[in-house]
Amino acid sequence: MLGYYTAIIIALLGIILLLTLTLRRQSVSDDTGLAELRGQLAQMASQSGELQRVIAGQMAESEGRLGTRLEHSLRDQNERTTKSLTGMAEKLAVITEANSHISRLSSQVTQLQNILSNKQARGSFGEVQLENLVSDALPDSAFSFQHTLTNGRRVDCFISMPNPPGSICIDSKFPLESFRALTDAADEVARDVARRSLEGDVKKHINDIAQKYIVPGETAQSAILFLPSESVYAEINLQLPKIVEASRRAHVYMAGPDNLMLILHTVRAILRDAQMHEAAGQIQKEVDMMMQDVSRLDDRVSKLATHFQQAEKDISEIQTSTRKITSRGQKITQIEVAEERPVSPVVDAADRKPDLLG
Repeated sequence: MLGYYTAIIIALLGIILLLTLTLRRQSVSDDTGLAELRGQLAQMASQSGELQRVIAGQMAESEGRLGTRLEHSLRDQNERTTKSLTGMAEKLAVITEANSHISRLSSQVTQLQNILSNKQARGSFGEVQLENLVSDALPDSAFSFQHTLTNGRRVDCFISMPNPPGSICIDSKFPLESFRALTDAADEVARDVARRSLEGDVKKHINDIAQKYIVPGETAQSAILFLPSESVYAEINLQLPKIVEASRRAHVYMAGPDNLMLILHTVRAILRDAQMHEAAGQIQKEVDMMMQDVSRLDDRVSKLATHFQQAEKDISEIQTSTRKITSRGQKITQIEVAEERPVSPVVDAADRKPDLLG
């Protein structure tokens, strides 16, 4: 826009310059023609000045609009830049927090690896997981941890249940070394060796549980071997079918976290059913006692009815006596008694007074 106005001004100035040069080269014969020419030049100069003012005004207006537009553009660009920077800051904060979580998770994984590398700590890990599962599924009155049996053995978890089946013992075992050797085996030979090692460890755990935690008259005829890892449980069931069959013959049933949760929910249903039966027996006992009370109440009502009948008979006899007494009273009031005349006294003749009238 500014280039267009500049071109117009340059063209006008060129025309004026051309006219001036033409006038200088041309000889003017008379003053009239020179005056007319000067008038035209003055008019052209006036028009040129007016045009310059118009162009200057339009240029100023264009510059104002351009400045306003540029200001708006800069403001919008600043707002977009601010928003972008704010979004980047928020994303950086999220990334920083995620990095912090990852660092904590890495630390926890390292701690977990340290725990699992120690047999005693690994046993505590399995016991803690067992306690969490049992505490979430059963009421507090239904279980006890580190329970000592009558044979002096201490079991990880003892679940109290009515007979049958009786109380159930759950012991946690974690054969991690042999399992890792099986999963990390480089060839089939190493895998067979690790599989036999895992089978031996699990078999030993099964025999120990069968000997220690199945007590006739105190516990059920079966117990549960809890494996804190679903991977270990799945590997044993898939790769060691013989040891699974051996555990069933020994009445020691293996369970991973998911299977144990299902077993615990079944136990909770059995406990609830036993409570309902106990409540039903108590209700039946109370109903029997209530029926005895109803029978005694019926006897007492019968006796009371007999007393009412006797009282009614007595009242009827009293009313009969009252009617008889009333009738006799009426008869007595109807009896007429004759009135007695007064007797004149005996007067001697000497005592009589003479009759004044006669």
